[in-house]
Amino acid sequence: MIKRIKRFWLRVTNGMSLGELWKQFRTDASLSYRLYSQEVDTRRKPGTGKIRHLFRLVNHFFWAVVDKLTPARRVLLVFALILLATNFEISFEGSGHHSSSTLFIGPLPASVWGELLLLMVLILEVTDRVVMKRDLQIAKEIQSWLLPASPPAFHGMEIAFATRAANTIAGDYYDVFPRPGSGTPAATYLLAIADVAGKSVPAALLMATFQASLKTLAATSSSPAELVGQMNNYACFNSQNGRRFTTTFIAEYDPASRQLTYVNAGHNEPILRRRTGAIERLTVGGMPLGITQGAQYESGTATLESGDWLVIFTDGVPDAENVAAQEYGESRLMVVLNVNAGMAPAALLNEIMMDLDRFVGYAPQHDDITLLLLKMA
Repeated sequence: MIKRIKRFWLRVTNGMSLGELWKQFRTDASLSYRLYSQEVDTRRKPGTGKIRHLFRLVNHFFWAVVDKLTPARRVLLVFALILLATNFEISFEGSGHHSSSTLFIGPLPASVWGELLLLMVLILEVTDRVVMKRDLQIAKEIQSWLLPASPPAFHGMEIAFATRAANTIAGDYYDVFPRPGSGTPAATYLLAIADVAGKSVPAALLMATFQASLKTLAATSSSPAELVGQMNNYACFNSQNGRRFTTTFIAEYDPASRQLTYVNAGHNEPILRRRTGAIERLTVGGMPLGITQGAQYESGTATLESGDWLVIFTDGVPDAENVAAQEYGESRLMVVLNVNAGMAPAALLNEIMMDLDRFVGYAPQHDDITLLLLKMA
């Protein structure tokens, strides 16, 4: 019996500890509150008493939930709530479809029927969620094909990267891949990181178009500035008049000269930490992609030396918030980088992600997080 209970508990909890379950519950509750509270004005109107204000909030939250159900499910929910509030008994009698037998249930308290109706609404909602989750999981697998599974190995540089979606699928993109020379094996490498405005499915679809245009245009002989300009013109056709813009940092690295030629198109400024501890920010470029057709972009250069670090990230890192709505910030990222500069990129990446988790705690993740670390050997 005890073994059966243990198997049941493991199946229900998926092997998670009570602490992990509590953290997940708090995160889910925070996400749900954030979803519904977007439609509710929680400010107390002048001259409104506390009790009246409370009833007003309850009413608005109720309709914020109900409006997200289909009309049929709204009716079931209303009947369920009415039955839960009554104390009379109801019996049910009906005939079977394939026999003359009669089915009789009851009498049962109305509250029990209300609970059954609530269970029915829950089952219908869970069915929708399962179907949606299956579709999103397929989309996540397809998206994973567009991103590198492991960093490429090339002489003179160590690379590590990681991404964490706020939802099932993300709008962040990163890649490091060889750029073919003219009729010769790859002589240079392209580094790219991008952040599409928004989250989830719309951002993920635009991320896929970004990846396709980058891979296509990278095969041409255009310079990084020309490459970004061409990508911007393409992005303007899919950005909904600039509402779905994309910030990006694209760089071409030449291992022979150790020169990095880059374009920062409205992206968070990457951190170049020299071996001496000096900090440089890579700022040259232009506006985000998808805002202005024909926008011009400039390129900057930096020569990377042994022991230098290049840290490229999306705004989900510095903008990550804890339960007190405090941001992680770039200054804290700098501290982790300086303290652990002697580590390998994979180890430093793990240290940053753990520090980020410690800071955020139970607060839900509200934006995609992507980090790309490079260290010169």
